[in-house]
Amino acid sequence: MKLEHTDIIVAPFITEKSTDLKDQQQTLCFKVHPQANKIMVKEAVETLFKTQVGSVRLLNFQGKEKRYGRFSGRRPGWKKAYVKLKQGAKMIEYFEVV
Repeated sequence: MKLEHTDIIVAPFITEKSTDLKDQQQTLCFKVHPQANKIMVKEAVETLFKTQVGSVRLLNFQGKEKRYGRFSGRRPGWKKAYVKLKQGAKMIEYFEVV
């Protein structure tokens, strides 16, 4: 399956932890497509934000089971990526996507 760069990066994942990582360690956090791999995420970030990526870490999250009265359902699973930029690379802002 061929994914476009804009399909791979779903959204920036903004929390207190991700903000601290961005400021202190030049590491960005994104919610990514569940079928994306490290190479696809690296190419997408380099293309969309025009910066250099050093490493990528991926985490899979299983969807939680939720109950709605007597019915039970399941939330969808998702994937998160930590992207560490190379030393001296330009830090990006999340609203620079063209």
